Amino acid sequence: MDALVSIKPEFVRRILVGEKKYEYRKNIFKKDIQRIFVYSSSPEMRIVGYFDWAGTIFGNVNEVWEYTCDYAGIDANHYQKYFRNKEYAYALKIKKFIIFDEPINPWDYEGFKPPQSYCYTQNLKEELYEKLCSMV
Repeated sequence: MDALVSIKPEFVRRILVGEKKYEYRKNIFKKDIQRIFVYSSSPEMRIVGYFDWAGTIFGNVNEVWEYTCDYAGIDANHYQKYFRNKEYAYALKIKKFIIFDEPINPWDYEGFKPPQSYCYTQNLKEELYEKLCSMV
Protein backbone atom coordinates (compact mmCIF):
# COMPACT_ATOMS: atom_id res chain seq x y z
CA MET A 1 0.00 0.00 0.00
CA ASP A 2 1.14 3.54 -0.74
CA ALA A 3 0.31 6.94 0.72
CA LEU A 4 0.19 10.54 -0.48
CA VAL A 5 1.40 13.39 1.75
CA SER A 6 1.40 17.14 1.26
CA ILE A 7 4.71 18.94 1.72
CA LYS A 8 5.44 22.63 1.18
CA PRO A 9 7.62 23.31 -1.91
CA GLU A 10 10.47 24.80 0.15
CA PHE A 11 10.74 21.53 2.09
CA VAL A 12 10.54 19.44 -1.08
CA ARG A 13 13.58 21.38 -2.35
CA ARG A 14 15.42 20.66 0.91
CA ILE A 15 14.68 16.96 0.50
CA LEU A 16 16.08 17.05 -3.03
CA VAL A 17 19.39 18.59 -1.96
CA GLY A 18 19.77 16.24 1.01
CA GLU A 19 19.22 18.78 3.81
CA LYS A 20 15.98 17.14 4.87
CA LYS A 21 15.92 13.40 5.51
CA TYR A 22 12.94 13.39 7.86
CA GLU A 23 9.38 14.51 7.29
CA TYR A 24 7.59 15.40 10.51
CA ARG A 25 4.00 14.43 11.18
CA LYS A 26 1.53 14.72 14.03
CA ASN A 27 -0.37 11.64 12.79
CA ILE A 28 0.87 8.55 11.04
CA PHE A 29 -0.37 5.72 8.86
CA LYS A 30 -2.52 3.00 10.36
CA LYS A 31 -1.61 0.53 7.58
CA ASP A 32 1.68 -0.80 6.27
CA ILE A 33 3.11 1.52 3.61
CA GLN A 34 5.64 0.80 0.90
CA ARG A 35 6.00 4.19 -0.82
CA ILE A 36 5.06 7.76 -0.01
CA PHE A 37 4.10 10.01 -2.90
CA VAL A 38 4.68 13.73 -2.41
CA TYR A 39 2.19 16.44 -3.29
CA SER A 40 4.08 19.73 -3.37
CA SER A 41 1.52 22.21 -2.07
CA SER A 42 0.72 25.74 -3.22
CA PRO A 43 1.91 27.39 -5.35
CA GLU A 44 3.28 24.29 -7.14
CA MET A 45 0.26 22.00 -6.53
CA ARG A 46 1.73 18.92 -8.24
CA ILE A 47 2.67 15.38 -7.28
CA VAL A 48 6.41 15.61 -7.82
CA GLY A 49 7.78 12.21 -6.85
CA TYR A 50 7.96 9.59 -4.15
CA PHE A 51 10.24 7.94 -1.65
CA ASP A 52 10.38 4.48 -0.18
CA TRP A 53 9.18 4.44 3.38
CA ALA A 54 12.19 3.54 5.52
CA GLY A 55 10.27 3.56 8.79
CA THR A 56 9.22 6.09 11.37
CA ILE A 57 10.85 7.52 14.44
CA PHE A 58 8.30 8.02 17.19
CA GLY A 59 8.72 9.50 20.62
CA ASN A 60 8.62 12.50 22.85
CA VAL A 61 8.79 15.72 20.80
CA ASN A 62 12.16 16.73 22.26
CA GLU A 63 13.70 13.26 21.87
CA VAL A 64 12.67 13.03 18.21
CA TRP A 65 14.20 16.45 17.57
CA GLU A 66 17.49 15.46 19.22
CA TYR A 67 17.72 12.34 17.07
CA THR A 68 16.76 13.98 13.76
CA CYS A 69 17.87 17.62 14.00
CA ASP A 70 21.01 17.24 11.85
CA TYR A 71 18.86 16.43 8.81
CA ALA A 72 15.60 18.10 9.80
CA GLY A 73 15.61 20.66 7.00
CA ILE A 74 14.00 23.10 9.45
CA ASP A 75 15.18 24.99 12.50
CA ALA A 76 14.28 24.19 16.11
CA ASN A 77 11.81 27.09 16.38
CA HIS A 78 9.83 25.90 13.37
CA TYR A 79 9.83 22.35 14.72
CA GLN A 80 8.65 23.42 18.18
CA LYS A 81 5.94 25.63 16.68
CA TYR A 82 4.67 22.73 14.53
CA PHE A 83 4.47 20.40 17.54
CA ARG A 84 3.16 23.00 20.00
CA ASN A 85 0.82 21.39 22.55
CA LYS A 86 1.82 17.89 21.34
CA GLU A 87 3.59 15.37 23.54
CA TYR A 88 4.68 13.01 20.78
CA ALA A 89 6.15 13.40 17.29
CA TYR A 90 6.61 11.21 14.25
CA ALA A 91 9.49 11.54 11.80
CA LEU A 92 9.20 9.68 8.51
CA LYS A 93 12.60 8.51 7.29
CA ILE A 94 13.21 9.55 3.69
CA LYS A 95 15.35 6.85 2.13
CA LYS A 96 15.72 7.94 -1.50
CA PHE A 97 13.55 10.55 -3.15
CA ILE A 98 12.64 9.82 -6.77
CA ILE A 99 11.55 12.94 -8.60
CA PHE A 100 9.30 12.61 -11.64
CA ASP A 101 10.57 13.98 -14.96
CA GLU A 102 7.10 15.41 -15.45
CA PRO A 103 5.15 16.28 -12.25
CA ILE A 104 1.58 15.03 -12.14
CA ASN A 105 -1.18 17.61 -12.05
CA PRO A 106 -3.71 15.92 -9.73
CA TRP A 107 -6.24 18.64 -10.45
CA ASP A 108 -6.67 17.07 -13.90
CA TYR A 109 -8.40 14.19 -12.09
CA GLU A 110 -11.96 14.70 -10.93
CA GLY A 111 -12.51 14.99 -7.20
CA PHE A 112 -8.88 15.46 -6.13
CA LYS A 113 -8.42 16.96 -2.68
CA PRO A 114 -4.92 17.39 -1.26
CA PRO A 115 -4.48 15.43 1.96
CA GLN A 116 -4.32 17.42 5.20
CA SER A 117 -2.02 14.85 6.76
CA TYR A 118 -2.00 11.86 4.43
CA CYS A 119 -4.24 9.63 2.39
CA TYR A 120 -3.83 6.16 0.97
CA THR A 121 -3.35 6.22 -2.79
CA GLN A 122 -5.83 3.37 -3.16
CA ASN A 123 -8.51 5.80 -1.94
CA LEU A 124 -7.84 8.24 -4.79
CA LYS A 125 -9.91 8.24 -7.95
CA GLU A 126 -9.02 5.23 -10.08
CA GLU A 127 -7.40 7.20 -12.92
CA LEU A 128 -5.07 9.10 -10.59
CA TYR A 129 -4.25 5.93 -8.65
CA GLU A 130 -3.36 4.13 -11.88
CA LYS A 131 -1.20 7.07 -13.01
CA LEU A 132 0.76 6.97 -9.74
CA CYS A 133 1.22 3.20 -10.02
CA SER A 134 2.60 3.65 -13.55
CA MET A 135 5.25 6.09 -12.27
CA VAL A 136 6.96 3.52 -10.04
